[in-house]
Order: sequence, then C-alpha cells, then structure tokens
Amino acid sequence: MNYESFFADRIAALKREGRYRIFADLERRAGRFPKAFFHGPHGPREITVWCSNDYLGMGQHPAVLAAMHRAIDECGAGAGGTRNISGTNHYHVLLERELSDLHGTEAALLFGSGWIANMTALNTICRYIPDILVLSDADNHNSMIEGIIHSRAEKRVFRHNDVDHLNQILAAEPLERPKLIAFESVYSMGGDIAPIGAFCDLADRYNAMTFLDEVHAVGLYGERGGGVAERDGVMHRLTVIQGTLAKAFGVVGGYVAGSAAMCDFVRSYGTGFIFSSAMPPAVAAGALASVRHLKVHHEVRVRHQERAATLKRRFAEAGLPVLPSQSHIVPVLVGDPVLCKQASDLLMRDHAIYVQPINYPTVPRGSERLRFTPTPLHDDAAMDHLLVAIQDVWQQLRLRLAA
Repeated sequence: MNYESFFADRIAALKREGRYRIFADLERRAGRFPKAFFHGPHGPREITVWCSNDYLGMGQHPAVLAAMHRAIDECGAGAGGTRNISGTNHYHVLLERELSDLHGTEAALLFGSGWIANMTALNTICRYIPDILVLSDADNHNSMIEGIIHSRAEKRVFRHNDVDHLNQILAAEPLERPKLIAFESVYSMGGDIAPIGAFCDLADRYNAMTFLDEVHAVGLYGERGGGVAERDGVMHRLTVIQGTLAKAFGVVGGYVAGSAAMCDFVRSYGTGFIFSSAMPPAVAAGALASVRHLKVHHEVRVRHQERAATLKRRFAEAGLPVLPSQSHIVPVLVGDPVLCKQASDLLMRDHAIYVQPINYPTVPRGSERLRFTPTPLHDDAAMDHLLVAIQDVWQQLRLRLAA
C-alpha cells in the first residue's frame, strides 16, 4: 500500500466536497478584542472576529492577565508533570474549590480540556459500573460520544431533546439496572437548550444518573454563571456537571463537578487524568480569577444576552435565514458547503470580518451555516458593519433568504 497516496487521496476527497478546513492565521491582541490581526497572503491586516468562543472577552480581562503573570513569577511555567507524580499545585486546589462552589457540589476535578474531561469521566464511570445502560442525546458532542464508545457500555441514542422518546427507552428497562443519561445544556451549533428539569424527572423515576455538559453555558447563564442548570434551579439534581475553562472563562481546561466520591473515583481510575500532565499553574490562576470575577458580575451576562438578541433581530429584519436559537448562538443557514466557504472567504476578503464556515461532520449535510457569537464587546458600530457586509455577500452569491 502507498500510504502517502492514501493520505493525499483522502484530503483530495475533502476538497472535492468543499469541506476541507483551512485555519485562519489570527493574532489576538489583548485590549483589542474582538479585533485581531489576520496574517494573509497580502500581509497582516486588522479584522473583526465574529465567531470566537471567548464569549465574554475574558481572555483579555486585566484581572485574568494579572493573575497569570503573577503565577508565572511565583511558580514558573509548567506544572512539572502529572498531578500523581509531580504533586498538585496549590492553584489547582483553589480552582477546584472555586468550581465546586460555583456548581454547589462537594468537589470538582480539573482536566487539560473539556474534551478530555468528557472523554475521561464518561469512559471511566460507564466502564466500571456493571451492566450500565447509557442514554445519549442524538446531538451530543464528539467528546461525549467517544467517552461512551470507549467505555464499551451498552448505549441507546434518544432523539434530540425528546423527553418522550427518552421515557420510552427508560420504561422498557428494569428499574434496578444502572443507567446514565448524557446530554448538553446549550448545543453550540444550533443554539437550542435541553429540558434539564424534565430529564432529571425521568432520572428520578427510573433510578438513573445524569451527566450534563455545560461547556457552552458556564459563565454565561445563572446569577453567578453556574450555567443553565443554575438558571433553571436544578443544579442540585444532577449527578455530574462537566464544564470548560476555555470559552466563557477565556483560558483553557475542563472539569467535572459532583459528589466527593464521584470525583475521587474518576481521579483514581480515570486514565485520562492519571496519565495526563497537569494544567500549568498560570493557567489555573487565570481561570481562578475569571471564575471569581464572573460570579459577582452578572451585568456582563445581561449585556451578552442583549447583544445576541439584538443580532438575531437585525438579521431577521434583513431577511437572512437565522436558525431558531434559544441561546447566545446565532446560526445563519447557507445549506451548501462550497457556498458556505465562499461566504466566509468573501466576508474576510472584502469586509475584514472573520466567521468560520460550519460544515459536515460538525452539522448534518444540507445544514451548513455561518455561526455568529456576539460578545459584550461587539458594539453597535461593529454590528452595523456586519449587517452591510453580510447582505453584500448574500447578494453576490445569490444565497437564499428567509422564507
């Protein structure tokens, strides 16, 4: 077999389908977000980023930057290895305490990313509990799917956010059989929100655990930023809450929160935790400062929701095909991978606006879209510019408007 030809042929197939991914070479500048420098073929130029998951701009917040600088001076750059071998840095301890307080749980456990947190926690829990049945939402993130698959536990997929379908599956199983319901709060490509309370009701009725991914909600919802579960008053009903430090909190890393026994179990048996290098102390310090800040600054969340609602309204008034969204995600349907990429390219080339194309397998074929994530730092002038730009691109490419 010619291995290099195999690799090249598979890449060529992606390009023919129009879904080959090209990374934008961006240089973020502290104090300038949502502006950034794009290093393109004609040299660097300033552009506006409209698709960052740094939802609140905390990646440049002075309190976060100061905490990271201070921790580097105090502790150096790295953690020295895994927490089992090199020891736990005190910033890890403080951050886990802060996260357990955020979610009202007994404990929390840090990971290098949200993906690793999902993969490790689900894999570990579902691998070791005998005869467990995992009920997984059809739209769950890849990291959840991978964790469940690698656990080798029996899995059933229920229709997205469908309480009745989940109830049917659970009702057919013996009450005494161990079960886990895995779902997200905010689904990041469509912006819809799970019926968390209704899923908890089913878990109570059928003796099931719940595993909630709040990656696109922590920091953004609830009076203190605990996520949709805090907003809906159901945090205390969940078995495992998983979150990230890389989006609303503006740094990097992931975690799970729940009972002390559950966190200790994942810490002690989860290979993704045991064999992974620990989070650098400066990263933990920055995340700690961000979590603490957002707990007491609810006005940032209020502004964020206003910006998202305003952009949805303005897109709809312009006749653009905005997909229904219950959250801060603002998806605009294109429906074709080639046109989606062309729209993204034209916005960058002609209008200095960056929004990435979302194509298969991230979304189903035929639902390709541009995904906008307005932040509290996108002012009215930036929004005015975006509206002019996107209408120009829609006309150039003759893209469909809202029905």
